[in-house]
Amino acid sequence: MHMPVRHGLLVISLVIMSACSKVPSSSTYTELDRLQARAEQVEIIRDDFGVPHIYAKTDADAVFGLLYAQAEDDFKRIERNYYWAIGRLAEVEGEQALFSDLRARLYMNIDEAKAHYERSPKWLKTLNDAWADGLNYYLAMNPQVKPKLLTRFEPWMPYFFFEGSIGGDIEQIPVAGIKAFYGQRQDAPRTVADDGQEPSGSNGFAIAGELTESGNAMLLINPHTSFYFRGEVHVVSEEGLNAYGAVTWGQYFVYQGFNEHNGWMHTSTYVDFIDEFTHDVFERNGKLYYNYGDEALELKQSEVTLKYITADGMRERTFTMYHTHQGPITHQVDGKWTVTRINWDPVNALQQSYIRTKTHNLAEFREMMDIRTNSSNNTVYADADGNIAYFHGNFVPKRDPQFDYAKPVDGSNPATDWQDKHTVDEIITVINPENGWIQNANSTPFTSAAEFSPNPQDYPTYMAPDQENFRGINAVRVLSDIDNLTLDSLITLAHDPYLPGFEQLIPGLVTAFDANKDDYSELAAAIEELRSWDRRSSANSVAMTLAHFYGIHYAEHGPRPNDMSYMQRINYYGSGTPEKERLDMFAATLAKLESDYGSWNKPWGEVNRLQRLDGEINGRFDDNEPSLAIGMASGRWGALAAFGSRQMTGTKKLYGYRGNSFVAVVEFGDKVKAKTMLAGGQSGDPASPHFYDQAQRYADMQFKDAAYYREDVEKRAVRKYHPGE
Repeated sequence: MHMPVRHGLLVISLVIMSACSKVPSSSTYTELDRLQARAEQVEIIRDDFGVPHIYAKTDADAVFGLLYAQAEDDFKRIERNYYWAIGRLAEVEGEQALFSDLRARLYMNIDEAKAHYERSPKWLKTLNDAWADGLNYYLAMNPQVKPKLLTRFEPWMPYFFFEGSIGGDIEQIPVAGIKAFYGQRQDAPRTVADDGQEPSGSNGFAIAGELTESGNAMLLINPHTSFYFRGEVHVVSEEGLNAYGAVTWGQYFVYQGFNEHNGWMHTSTYVDFIDEFTHDVFERNGKLYYNYGDEALELKQSEVTLKYITADGMRERTFTMYHTHQGPITHQVDGKWTVTRINWDPVNALQQSYIRTKTHNLAEFREMMDIRTNSSNNTVYADADGNIAYFHGNFVPKRDPQFDYAKPVDGSNPATDWQDKHTVDEIITVINPENGWIQNANSTPFTSAAEFSPNPQDYPTYMAPDQENFRGINAVRVLSDIDNLTLDSLITLAHDPYLPGFEQLIPGLVTAFDANKDDYSELAAAIEELRSWDRRSSANSVAMTLAHFYGIHYAEHGPRPNDMSYMQRINYYGSGTPEKERLDMFAATLAKLESDYGSWNKPWGEVNRLQRLDGEINGRFDDNEPSLAIGMASGRWGALAAFGSRQMTGTKKLYGYRGNSFVAVVEFGDKVKAKTMLAGGQSGDPASPHFYDQAQRYADMQFKDAAYYREDVEKRAVRKYHPGE
């Protein structure tokens, strides 16, 4: 049986075998018997780096094995992702998490999730059944594992967590606004961007065969996530599934990866796909209404009771939730009740996420994109036919361009409502540009393919409000002169240490010193380190240490012109601020370094470290425990290989916490070839040999070969087993 998908153009084989196992006829047959029989249909092979390769006849059994293997590697992260997603975080973390839970339930309650499951196509329901079976079987076979909350997983749960990106669209809605409205009926607090956090995002490069040594297309998969957020997996079925890459803990599809035919890399998008609609709400005959055109529509009200843990046990709090036809009320702006409308289409989103992994060519991939539920991501693509492509966003609602959707709009005016979705042909797309490469680094699409990039005048503003950033500038720089690229040279290119973020900041400081050296003579030695610096990061560079801390200090304490992006502001600190201000900022930086490290004269690798001491989600760091020197730098300065680090509780050294996490370089030809890297290792268990076995490789940029074909997996097999063994 084959299931046609989307107009019959893309055919994905999703055969559902009856019970997926050998079913005994005994009346004493239990659920555990059923799960054990299912496990016999699945083989897991762990290679020499602990990567699980899951083999099964059906997609559903492959999903069963995939979730079992993920749970072996890091059950606590799976569980946390789901009790957060379904709105039960406060039952573990306490009352402060209540409004995160309320946010989840504002968009979907559990009964609605169950209804989504019931109305799903049969093949999708079967995958969700297998998802729940895999996790429940893991718990049954590992009684030593004590969940914090979820002792049983249900097939409706994935409908809360359906896209693959960190948190999805819902996490972009500030909890503070929900708390202010539903807690005190106050306006949402005004927030200021936190420059102390490493920028989130990713890099994706697609290279045409004309620029590679082999003549085959290549793809760089380079997400910048929190460390250990995704594992590396390979999942195979006899129904055409053969996907390798990064899976977000607890999901059943490879989110960033490849199959034998093509590969896909997602980068966070800044397409405007979330809008706020304000309303004046009024009471009439004991009911609440809002105006919409010439009508007064009743505000939908419903109650939700949420639990939260305290020192004295579990307590409950009940909230009344409010919805207009546009969505839930999430906060208040100048006294107006405000809806935040996002893409919320769990059934189609799960289908798109899974179908993506089984596409064979650009036409099928393009057809999958027409489902249009991948809202928070751009997609960089390459395939074995030699095609490279870029899709800037995917879910883009149509709006009336007379309104400024960068701000809340009047929800009572029907003209502000969304008007269906843009087609894939209407969104910003790049296919096989003549320059032979495509890049996106969470940057503007209008530099994605050099002079063959899209023209901003051809698109509405809301489709690409993305600003340029230092990583985007760096990506264009390194790609502009490539030729005869190999997988190894692509790795080198992706780790290019040049930092364009310091092109104006540091010369501006040196210029200021030269004009005022008599008043700041104590800075002379440190300035000389910077004067001769080539703006390249390395573990032995003292100038890198000085530049990083100077940039951080200025970003935290310098002026913040409202009309400037972060990149513009850093450049402004180099050329637009008073010279004495720059020198005072640098003097304060040196004082901080001397206080923390005893001297400003510290090589970058002495303070910038990688450490993994335990498997906790919020891990422990200790300056007295072993750690590794890292020469990479923050993406805020334009580092392509981003390593976000900071001082942790009780430390002086900086420890990495986000940036390059799972990274892959892939070449598509008669046979697919790939090399991969994980920060740390595959397992979240400190007792596992794969907890930290890739850490030194990570520091040295020594990628491992991905075992993709069965014969290669067999050669590197360390353990073969059925789930439960």
